[in-house]
Amino acid sequence: MATTGHGPRGPLAGVRVVELAGIGPGPFAAMLLADLGADVVRVDRPGGAGLGIDPAYDLTNRNKRSVLVDLKAEGGADTVLDLVRRADVLIEGYRPGVAERLGVGPAACLERNPQLVYGRMTGWGQDGPLAERAGHDIAYIALTGTLSMIGAPGEPPTVPANLVGDYAGGSLYLVIGVLAALQHARTPGGAGQVVDAAIVDGAAHLATMIHGMLAAGSWQDRRGSNLLDGGCPFYGTYETADGLHMAVGPLEQRFYEQFVTLLGIADKAPDRNDPGRWEELRTVVADRFRTRTRTEWTEVFEGTDACVAPVLSLREAPRHPHLAARSTYVEHGGLIQPAPAPRFSATPASVRSGPALPGADTEDVATDWGVPGLSTTGKETTG
Repeated sequence: MATTGHGPRGPLAGVRVVELAGIGPGPFAAMLLADLGADVVRVDRPGGAGLGIDPAYDLTNRNKRSVLVDLKAEGGADTVLDLVRRADVLIEGYRPGVAERLGVGPAACLERNPQLVYGRMTGWGQDGPLAERAGHDIAYIALTGTLSMIGAPGEPPTVPANLVGDYAGGSLYLVIGVLAALQHARTPGGAGQVVDAAIVDGAAHLATMIHGMLAAGSWQDRRGSNLLDGGCPFYGTYETADGLHMAVGPLEQRFYEQFVTLLGIADKAPDRNDPGRWEELRTVVADRFRTRTRTEWTEVFEGTDACVAPVLSLREAPRHPHLAARSTYVEHGGLIQPAPAPRFSATPASVRSGPALPGADTEDVATDWGVPGLSTTGKETTG
């Protein structure tokens, strides 16, 4: 397991980001910017964000610094605007209108810094009939049709944690938008702008290929009936003799031939090109996988192009030889965690510091960013 510390900063070194503390996709987006080298200052509120996790273990706050500012107190908004004056990017995840009421909305911030990229992270977006409604990942992916595709036929949709909505449809699209807007702001004649990143927009966009297949008639609008949604017997998971699972995905014919040969069913497997026999084929494959343990099947398929892999748990994954060789997971401060991604040949990124504890960096940021009033605000909000 690789360890990290005072490593290289990454390609965003020199970029300054103000993050107004929130939960979920906003902090993850800010973490990604911090992983890539940006100087991210998280503005925490007194009393915390209500996430319910010990800040010392909140890995989405790694590589950041934290200051305490009470935006509802007199002078709180002015202190944040002083940070904004020196920033390149601001990220907030409030409901529409909240930042404006606190005095740190886009108009106030862009007046203070016309080159600022103002990133807004919400579930429903800044406008529309549901904009003011509360929500969570599961509701956003439900409305976009994304959730309907996940799970077995005849069963309720499977909840994919909050990876598809919050982080894929939310955080990653916010980061893409922020970096694109930052590029525009830095071009001759460019200026700052607002990036409206809504999880419903991103989750819908993720299914672009599926919508094309649906229009072409090659995708059925029924869960578990298609090539990539578990409906296909050679693209799914199978239980092994020890109650664990193997993932199977030999879509191409040449890979499939290796798969059925190594599985030992080449002479009895029904025609894979006949969807009418898919359930029969699924039964043959499932029965065979249940004859050996996950470890035994892993050894059978090791080093082949049969496109079969063991389904590992979160604790098992860092020990896999391939992931260990690539240092896909690293250890910092005793915490094993995913390494920054993607990778850069000239400006590598690293985990440089652990989770920022609320207010712990107030004095340093006040000095580094040249905001002397921040120190006073920090002392007032903690006293």
